[in-house]
Amino acid sequence: MHIIVSNFGSFVGKKSERLIVKENGKAIIEIPFYKIEQVLVTTSGVSFSSDAVKKCANSGIPITFLSRDGMPYAQIQSPHLQGTVLNRRAQLLAFTDKRGLLLGKAFTQGKVANQINLLKYMAKYRKNVNPSLYGRIYEHIKDMEKIFKGISEVKGQTIDEVRATLLNIEGRVANLYWQTIAEILPETAGFMNREKRGAADLTNSLLNYGYGILYSQVWIAIILAGLDPYAGFLHVDRPGKPSLVLDLIEEFRQPIVDKTIFGMLGRNINFQMEEGKLGERSRRELAEKILNRLDSKERYRRRKCTLRTIIQCQARSIATFVRGESSYKPFVASW
Repeated sequence: MHIIVSNFGSFVGKKSERLIVKENGKAIIEIPFYKIEQVLVTTSGVSFSSDAVKKCANSGIPITFLSRDGMPYAQIQSPHLQGTVLNRRAQLLAFTDKRGLLLGKAFTQGKVANQINLLKYMAKYRKNVNPSLYGRIYEHIKDMEKIFKGISEVKGQTIDEVRATLLNIEGRVANLYWQTIAEILPETAGFMNREKRGAADLTNSLLNYGYGILYSQVWIAIILAGLDPYAGFLHVDRPGKPSLVLDLIEEFRQPIVDKTIFGMLGRNINFQMEEGKLGERSRRELAEKILNRLDSKERYRRRKCTLRTIIQCQARSIATFVRGESSYKPFVASW
């Protein structure tokens, strides 16, 4: 169970072996700790008892705080989760040899393949209803697939040598992907092009908020795998920039966030915007949908696993790869 605290002035405390959330002194949520996956705080003015924080830390329950635009600005978890040093040593050394290059290519392949597959998924429901749009979608898909083939042809010894080439490929495909999405989404979505920080339109606000929730899940998975979230491969290192989180999240944007949001927009769900930001009710509704999607199952390594589990497995796969114990394959969702 995921606890979402979205009302200003809420209090989160501990009562025996249960987490309790109060509003105006009245308990509105009372859940045993063993049933809780995480606590997500999506508003300001929330207070915690130190007993609740300690119990969450000892139980492996992360507490994540999201800003109004969806980006996590703080996370509370046990410091003992970062006790493995061998993985981080291998991770840093991998940046200087071919392991880093192979990871960079894999992250790019995963993102592009999932963009293509999501478009195929969206196209199949329009084949009979809108044949003209169906044809345009597949024209873009063919162009994207041609560009995708170039990833395997990238040669080099380190990620530094090929990063610009991979990012160029990723950018060309992204332009086609978002151009196609703009054609598919209903006019009520008001989507023209992809905008990241500072976006004031509905669709980009939803995407940015959804990516923020996914970002926190990937961060947790990387920490649990004993890796350094700041030592990435495809994304350039900068102070305060969690490059590895940004690398791994690329495999999961489309199957988790984009698919959820585009489905909601297609059903004309009434989202609220307040002063260029998602309203409180809309933020909570979107958070619930994204968390539910994380608990849905996809085929992974010949079996069905929740997407949350797949994220964790992919993070651990990075760890075993940099230690030289296995290969690394990006996660590609079915369509």
